[in-house]
Amino acid sequence: MSSDATGIHKLEDVVDLGKFLQARRARVNPADVGFPEDMRRRVPGLRREELAMLAGVSVDYYTRLEQGRAKHPSDQVLDAVARALRLDETTRAHLHRLAGNSRLSPFQVSEGVRPSLQTMLAAIDAFPALILNHRQDVLASNRMAQLLYGGFGWDLESGPNFVRLLFDDDSRAFFPDWEALCSWETVAQLRKMAALFPEDAEMIALIGELSVRHRSFAELWAKAEVRDCNIGSVQFDHPMVGRFQLHKDQFRVADGSGQMLVTLTADPGTDGYEKLALLRAGD
Repeated sequence: MSSDATGIHKLEDVVDLGKFLQARRARVNPADVGFPEDMRRRVPGLRREELAMLAGVSVDYYTRLEQGRAKHPSDQVLDAVARALRLDETTRAHLHRLAGNSRLSPFQVSEGVRPSLQTMLAAIDAFPALILNHRQDVLASNRMAQLLYGGFGWDLESGPNFVRLLFDDDSRAFFPDWEALCSWETVAQLRKMAALFPEDAEMIALIGELSVRHRSFAELWAKAEVRDCNIGSVQFDHPMVGRFQLHKDQFRVADGSGQMLVTLTADPGTDGYEKLALLRAGD
């Protein structure tokens, strides 16, 4: 990401259509889409003319699209480019947002948690649960979440940013699947939310800070992955109870705030269930 003399990272570095297209084009293996191997390729992925051919548009038009000179591309063109880039549905929608063709309602930053959500959070007392905002700042957490992450020295009540915590060097010891799951999913989700909240200066600053401080973050950001990571599992290596796995579910609050409820659960009789019971008993 580039910055000006004051060190403030530029908005266009986060939501720039051309940079996104270039990053995704570099990830397509030419052989996978029918082009022969060519040892003379100077850069990875497809050439512009190859992508244009696959999308059924002129090389000149696609070049202008990448350079930001093609104003208001149609849905049909963007869908054709998405197919050529082999984008999934979530990433295709992200492409439309970057091009200004999204039909989504505008999103508004909200840092306050509604009382009804606070009540729901408190009612989930057997399992860890948190409410995060679009930047993945911890807005609220229940007692089990504080017990779980407190074992790593994380104070959830202080409202830390989850992305910063994950990219702290010590977090790799807490999450055995850090490389494959925690970091990759977190960055892919952050990129999606950056496009939904393009005017959020704190989001821009966060991405810039992490890009400078952590090479691993910068490399993952450059891959231009976009994901909804709503269902999955997380492995923990807790200093008090050892290693175990929990189910992760994320529920996006449908009010345009970008907030989400995150729950970590385990089936009765499983190791994760027993380890959470040990944490609860030791409180």
